[in-house]
Amino acid sequence: MSPLNSRRKIISADNTFSSIASENGMVAVLIYGAGAIGSMLGYLLSPAIGSKGEIIENVALLGRKSHMEKIKKDGLRIKFLEGSDSFRFQNCFSSLDDLKRSGFTPEIVVVCVKTYSLPRVCEELKESGLLDGTLRDASFLLLMNGMGNKETFSSLGLAPHRISEGITSMGVKFSEDGSIELKGKAKTILEHAISESERMRDFFRRRFQEKGFEIEFAIDFKIDQWNKLIVNAVINPITAITCEKNGIILSATLQSTVESIVKECIDVARREAISLDEESALEHVRSVAFKTALNTSSMLQDRLLGRRTEIDSINGYVVHLAKKHGLTLPVNEALCALVRSMEGKGWKEKGLCRPKDFFNLR
Repeated sequence: MSPLNSRRKIISADNTFSSIASENGMVAVLIYGAGAIGSMLGYLLSPAIGSKGEIIENVALLGRKSHMEKIKKDGLRIKFLEGSDSFRFQNCFSSLDDLKRSGFTPEIVVVCVKTYSLPRVCEELKESGLLDGTLRDASFLLLMNGMGNKETFSSLGLAPHRISEGITSMGVKFSEDGSIELKGKAKTILEHAISESERMRDFFRRRFQEKGFEIEFAIDFKIDQWNKLIVNAVINPITAITCEKNGIILSATLQSTVESIVKECIDVARREAISLDEESALEHVRSVAFKTALNTSSMLQDRLLGRRTEIDSINGYVVHLAKKHGLTLPVNEALCALVRSMEGKGWKEKGLCRPKDFFNLR
């Protein structure tokens, strides 16, 4: 009998996964917001055996009902840079009530929702009563775009050591319900304080490395977070406005605009006591644009599909901080206004972009 099958027999008798998982060196994980990035995280944090037809037990997914139902039925299908595979999860939830009924007790909850959805997530968690029950001892990792997320999540009144943040530059596309596509590998950076014990860091490190993905735990995480924010502040709005892939950032005609965005962001970062070098930040933006030249940014995808964007937590966040310091950011302010004017109007209404023909989003 394999160790996995042996463990399953114990679980079926006990119905408590987390205690058994601890004994086997695993961590029980809930992915809250299993869309493109969230579903990919579900795969990355699962045991390698998941690709051999075994059911993944230590990672539970919580996401849209149609996506969860498809994964329950056929598994999560992932198209990698080379080849594809499908992975079956024992627990796929479409609501917190589903989680409550399941008996699944996560040690860590990885939150991967859109930034503008985070206040609603906080309300749902409060109203569910899970913070005093199933999630009473859980840690929370916010792996999201933008900034200001920890401040929002702290409204739940959790002890500071239970909340940490992370960033990732992985390119993942949501193809259709039950299916995602990895468009580009990139490093994931988590706060070193993700857990007070080394065990959680070891778990993340081991899982990522097993699957050939880079992960780093940063003590000076704020610097990494600002670098990612600046990249997003350049690439996301420009691609959303121009309906072009990331490589447009390298266009000679846009260089003065790109430089202005970076300079304005650096000015605000310095007022926030974050020491960044302007030339290095600019070079980093260009490097990311070059490496992801054929990718379609998340903000452009949102625009084409008529969804709300995350402009308020990216460029809007920088503008908000600037006002606190008495600064004006004309370029970032203009980008915010332009993107907001396009929200809720998909490619059909605008008649400017054709995702099926040009971007192959679907």
